[in-house]
Amino acid sequence: MHTRGGSSSRGQSGLGFGSRVSSLLLAMFATMATIYVAGRLWQDAETRLHLVEELDERIGQGKSAVSVDDTLKIIACREQQKRLSAVEMELAAARQAGAALKKMEDEKGIVLRFVIGRSANRGDSLDREIDNENRQTNDFIVLDGQVEATEEQPKKSKLFFIHAVETWDAEFYAKVNDDVYVNIDALGATLSTHLDKPRTYIGCMKSGEVFSEPTHKWYEPDWWKFGDAKSYFRHASGEIYAISRALAQFISINRSLLRTYAHDDVSTGSWFIGLDVQHIDESKFCCSSWATGSICAAV
Repeated sequence: MHTRGGSSSRGQSGLGFGSRVSSLLLAMFATMATIYVAGRLWQDAETRLHLVEELDERIGQGKSAVSVDDTLKIIACREQQKRLSAVEMELAAARQAGAALKKMEDEKGIVLRFVIGRSANRGDSLDREIDNENRQTNDFIVLDGQVEATEEQPKKSKLFFIHAVETWDAEFYAKVNDDVYVNIDALGATLSTHLDKPRTYIGCMKSGEVFSEPTHKWYEPDWWKFGDAKSYFRHASGEIYAISRALAQFISINRSLLRTYAHDDVSTGSWFIGLDVQHIDESKFCCSSWATGSICAAV
């Protein structure tokens, strides 16, 4: 693999990809907070707009006095309209970002996609907005069989790897949370040093306590499977990790046999415990702070 020198600052990096990694690298953004907000706002937008128009008409025609309750509704609806306008501007900016992603794909052989499931209310305004935007930018992987929900993240990660490896022939497939800043060139340069390892699982390796209390934020329903010590096995932090093509293919082939746990990073790590896989604890994948040469930083 050949690279060319350049700046390694956070804003830009001059490293490039050579032909060996020019196939693809996929990054998954686990949540789409802005899109969620947009969906929630659009879901009842038509109702709100109708209410504002009706109340404005009553005022303009000099009909009976508007009650305090109606006045508050007018204020609330107009505020929602302002928020909708702001979200529309954010979505317009996202569409422009789609052009930048296409340029990176052409020049560096890296493909990034935002991964999202479907609304629990299938076919609602959220689903329609995602479909409309994706037709313009082509920067989403929409998992039709997956409901977009926090508790569904482990299954979503599995479906992402299945979709990715069946769609693109890449050297590595990476999953990245949407609240993590990634130095793409540094990531590619690091992964290129492991091209000779066919079964590779790279990340900021960690363990951690298994919580058995149902009321706990990180409750693990299958806590008893992890033994009396109640500690998870070593696995890559979910902020960012990468797996080689062979491991992605393994997930795809054995999809019906691979179970998921409460957390997506634990689930992914569990699939490789009994395999001849090289676990690489890469400090550059630890996103707690940003430093020269780092791959990521948590926002």
